[in-house]
Amino acid sequence: MKEYWAGFMRYRYLLKELVIKGIKLKYRRSYLGLIWTLLEPLLTTMVLTFVFGNLLGRGNEFYPVYILSGRLVYSCFSSCTKIAMRSIRANQAMIKKVYVPKYLYPLSSVLYNYVLFLLSLIILAATSIVLGVHFTWHVVEAILPLIVLFIMSIAAGLILSTVCVFFRDLEYLWDVLLMLIMYCSAIFYYIDRIGVAKQLLRYNPLYCIISNIRCVLLEQGSIFTSYSYGISNLKMFIFSSVFSVAALIFGIVIFKKNQDKFILHI
Repeated sequence: MKEYWAGFMRYRYLLKELVIKGIKLKYRRSYLGLIWTLLEPLLTTMVLTFVFGNLLGRGNEFYPVYILSGRLVYSCFSSCTKIAMRSIRANQAMIKKVYVPKYLYPLSSVLYNYVLFLLSLIILAATSIVLGVHFTWHVVEAILPLIVLFIMSIAAGLILSTVCVFFRDLEYLWDVLLMLIMYCSAIFYYIDRIGVAKQLLRYNPLYCIISNIRCVLLEQGSIFTSYSYGISNLKMFIFSSVFSVAALIFGIVIFKKNQDKFILHI
């Protein structure tokens, strides 16, 4: 473990440059640049609020915050995993010429997308204030599910980037799976309206993260004591945490075991 940590510290400056490069390339030739990080989720929330809140009459005064909290978390996970999945193949020229620890590529992909996600939380905070959401000290507990989201994104990035080198059709399959994950994460609907199926959502770790954030933001409750639609937030937090850590360990093992074979398939 000490050897791996020493290796990571040796290449930490390269990791920083890869993160900066990723952010710059994402908004290259864009006039608004980083402003899109704030503008895109806001515009999407306005559309979803109009469709589901006004036309279908399914929302309340805090419905935009409800949508935005779920939308931002899902978008973060989706962006992190999709970019990380392609990171090894996207950097194949460098991999073939220079030795660099290969895990830096999916890790940097997750990092720069997560940084952009953290910036977009400004819009969530501003929207909550404008709509009159009452904040309590429990809002600081949102840091916990955000950390779990980061761990889960790295885990998925490592696994997907490894498998995608050998099975390139995964790119198309993952898009389909992400759509399924989105509909199973209660981003724009209230789960109390789907009957007994709501109990199945607690086995979706991404929904557990979203529910924990909504708990401290909209319900002014604590992750450790409150319930959301009859489901314990503490149990959802424990489940998502255990799932993410287990997935990270699995991702590290599978990536390390196969990284020397990448050069033969890229």
